[in-house]
Amino acid sequence: MELEEIIETVSNLIENKKIKDLREFLENINSADFPSILENADEDKTIMIYRLLSKEKAAEVFVELEHDDQERLINCLTDTEIKNVMNEIYMDDAVDLIEEMPSNVVKRILANTNATNRKVINELLNYPDDTAGTLMTTEFIDLKENMTVDEAFKFIRRKGLKTETVYNCYVVTIDRKLLGIVDIKDLLVAERNELIKDIMDTNVVKVNTLDDQEDVTKMFDKYNYVALPVVDKENRLVGIITIDDAIDVIQEETLEDFEKMAAITPDDGDTYLKTSVFKHAKSRIIWLLILMISAMLTGEVIENFEAAISTLPLLVAFIPMIMDTGGNCGSQTSTLIIRGLAMEELSTKDIFRAIWKEIRVAIIVGIVLAIANSIRIMLQYNDLKIAIVVGITLICTVIMAKLLGCILPMVAKKLKLDPAIMAAPLITTIVDTLSVLVFFNIATFVFHI
Repeated sequence: MELEEIIETVSNLIENKKIKDLREFLENINSADFPSILENADEDKTIMIYRLLSKEKAAEVFVELEHDDQERLINCLTDTEIKNVMNEIYMDDAVDLIEEMPSNVVKRILANTNATNRKVINELLNYPDDTAGTLMTTEFIDLKENMTVDEAFKFIRRKGLKTETVYNCYVVTIDRKLLGIVDIKDLLVAERNELIKDIMDTNVVKVNTLDDQEDVTKMFDKYNYVALPVVDKENRLVGIITIDDAIDVIQEETLEDFEKMAAITPDDGDTYLKTSVFKHAKSRIIWLLILMISAMLTGEVIENFEAAISTLPLLVAFIPMIMDTGGNCGSQTSTLIIRGLAMEELSTKDIFRAIWKEIRVAIIVGIVLAIANSIRIMLQYNDLKIAIVVGITLICTVIMAKLLGCILPMVAKKLKLDPAIMAAPLITTIVDTLSVLVFFNIATFVFHI
């Protein structure tokens, strides 16, 4: 059933007061569809829909909601209902909830969380931001090496409902040292009396609690795992990170890179429509001011060649084309380099190889553009000198732009900065100034101005 049909059916059942049918219908809806359903419902209907859900379903739906919708819902729920939610959601989701809520809501949430979970939440909150420790959940299947396969299955049946995944089971010692990993597939095909230590894989890919979350997501991409174990400095298993959390990080990092590439200060994660006008302006104005001030250099360059312009006004007609061409070339190269760095296809050690490649590309592109423009100028103005000036300028501009688009992101990476900050707007501004400077110097030399 399409989402529009689901929303319409829910609305009709509420209007006709068919509560029993509504409860049955809601239980069969995918939890991920509920934010769209509740978005079209007023507060009273939202609370009614939520209270018709089973405890397990209610917890799943709660995690799918946006943070402001979660806050609105918490303010309407009773303490018992909040307690049910906190007992059902996984620890990593609980931590995310605590981090995003205002202090008064946090106090109410923690007051309705049992002491054991409260202790785990506080421990997870103590890890530095953007590290593996903040992403992990402490609910996982941990087996002992001397267990038989049959004993392992009994343990999974007993504990599995409280864990985020059962596809990977982790083998640990009494003091929680990580020994190996067993896939559920391995258990299913093994003999019932076979020991776990005989079928476990001891070559375990793992991450440390303090590893950067972006590095963690790259490991998911490299090894195609659905979960990764997280260990402390003593190799004790303290949690796991699941693929859904890794995907969330990838989306956040990608969004942040896009914002930086567009010269926008990254926001706090709100959607476009939910972000206030003031926040939108604040996130953009700083970079726009910097770029505007830097763009004044281009104006200064043009002003210094006022005599050349007054002598040959036609030169001005070619400035936008030269500047745009340089900016576009720089953007193309910086995008490819930033992508290569992000995908680990490139490293800072490859800088000279990348420079040599971009120089060759720039020469080919520059010559083609120069020839095309020279033909146009000859047909339109029949002026060989202008064609020569513009052609040489284009070749120089393309080479400069592509070198800057290659070098600046690499330098940023080497300095432990985000390469995205060296993206299109900044490179375009620098190239604009340099291209105009080159253009007028060549023009004054050719025309002896």
